Amino acid sequence: MDRHRPGPAVNRPDAPLRIVVADDQASIREALALMLDLRDDIQVVGTAADGQQALEQVAEHRPDAVLLDLHMPVMDGTEATRRLTADFPQVAVVVLTTYADDSSVLDTLRAGARAYLTKDAESAHIARTLHSAAGGYTVLDPKVQAVVLASGPAPDRADQAASAAPGPGEPPQPLPDGLTPREAEILTLLARGHSNAEIAAELFLSGNTVKTHINRVFTKTGSRDRVAAAHYARRHHLD
Repeated sequence: MDRHRPGPAVNRPDAPLRIVVADDQASIREALALMLDLRDDIQVVGTAADGQQALEQVAEHRPDAVLLDLHMPVMDGTEATRRLTADFPQVAVVVLTTYADDSSVLDTLRAGARAYLTKDAESAHIARTLHSAAGGYTVLDPKVQAVVLASGPAPDRADQAASAAPGPGEPPQPLPDGLTPREAEILTLLARGHSNAEIAAELFLSGNTVKTHINRVFTKTGSRDRVAAAHYARRHHLD
């Protein structure tokens, strides 16, 4: 789409959220891009017809978030999510799909998606979810919540994700040293003695994603190891 406005990422608090839209159906892809790009708080910097193109668009534009269809040719949404999370952990992946079955939901969340919506979501809800996911929050569509709750792990996480995620213009609770909500969440679990594998299972993240977040937590908190990070969490009441 010629109307997209690619360019370097900006960090101004009032800057629009920069996103890439990926969907293999051209009509849906263009409709989503147009609908979201008309908003003052969102800027669509690129579109993609499959997972591989989504990776390329993210590498080129470095957006804040990706709105990603699940079932696409060349590379599906789950594998694209896994690659995006590993290569661009700062980019929030929001899955928007027709499907809400057990395998697709859990596989995509474990691959690192921060939010999962079905395609009957209203545009305002999609926009709020993109902002919340970019802020480090997990957001699940009610249909998806039901699947996660039925699966067993961390049922309270789904409830918290739906009710606590802020919309644009609603800043999250201030955290020390620039920690994001997701990093604080991982730090809390780390301080409680959870292993990387346990954190990954609790938050539906890949092991590589957890490792990346922990390294960023260490850097931001000045911690040399997990023991130091746990002491930091207790000092800041994050345990």
